Amino acid sequence: MAEKTRHLLGLSGGKDSSALAVYMRDRVPEMEYFFTDTGKELPETYDFLDRLEAFLGKPIARLNVERDFDHWLTLHGGLLPSSQVRWCTVKLKIRPFEEYVGEDKAFNYVAIRADEDRVGYKPLKTTSHQNILPKYPFKEDGITKDDVYRILEESGLGLPDYYKWRTRSGCYFCFFQRKSEWVGLLEQHPDLFELAKEYEKFNSETGERFTWSQGESLEELADPERIAQIKVNTEKAKTSKKKEKPNRRLIEILTDVHDDEDDEEPCLICHK
Repeated sequence: MAEKTRHLLGLSGGKDSSALAVYMRDRVPEMEYFFTDTGKELPETYDFLDRLEAFLGKPIARLNVERDFDHWLTLHGGLLPSSQVRWCTVKLKIRPFEEYVGEDKAFNYVAIRADEDRVGYKPLKTTSHQNILPKYPFKEDGITKDDVYRILEESGLGLPDYYKWRTRSGCYFCFFQRKSEWVGLLEQHPDLFELAKEYEKFNSETGERFTWSQGESLEELADPERIAQIKVNTEKAKTSKKKEKPNRRLIEILTDVHDDEDDEEPCLICHK
C-alpha cells in the first residue's frame, strides 16, 4: 500500500492564512485545517474561525486544548516571552504542530505571498521532521496582498473584526503589539487589558520590570494623558500615509503606520 501523504494548512486567524484556506478549498479537497490555540486569543479570532469553518465545510482541528499559555508560563517559572525569548512560539505553535503530524509524510501549505521575502516553518533543532515539506501556493501563483483582500471579500468572509484597530493576529497580550494596538485592546476589551496587566511584574529589590510593551508598563500606558499622546501620534501618521498613497484601505494605512512604529518581524506562524 502506498504511503499516505497528508495536506495541512495552519490558520492563525489572520488574513493571509485565511485567504489561503479559501483559495485552496476546492484545489485540494483532502486538505486538513488546524489552529494552534494558545487559550489567549481575541474573541474576534475565535468568531472568525467559526465563520471560516462554516465556509470550508469541514472542521478546523484545535490543538493545545489542554496545554495553554498559562501551563507553559508556569513551567518557565513565570518568565514572560519576549522578542528575544520566544518560548511561546515553540511550545504553543511549532511543537503542537509537529505532534499533530507525527511521523506522517505531509505537505504544509504556508501563506507567504508573492510580494513577500520570507521563509515558512522550520523544524525544531531537537527534531528531524524531514517528513514535513512546505508548499507556497501564493508565491507559485503570484498572489499578492491585494489579491488576499479580494479573495476574502469575494468569499463573503471579509476581514476579522480586530483589523479595525489591530493589524496582526495573535494573543491579546502579544509582545509584538504596538502602542496604539494596546490602546485599541484597552478600548475594545478592557477586561482582557486588565488580565494582560496581571502578567506584568516589578521586582522592588532589583528594580527589574517585566512588561509586555517595551519601555513602559500597561498601567503607565493606560494613563489618559499617555493614551491621548499615542492617539495624536497615530492620527498624524495616518494622515501622512493617506497623502503618500491615497485611496487605500484603512487596514493598509494602519499597517504602514505600525510598521514605522515597530519594524520587528513577528513570528510568522502566529501572525499570518
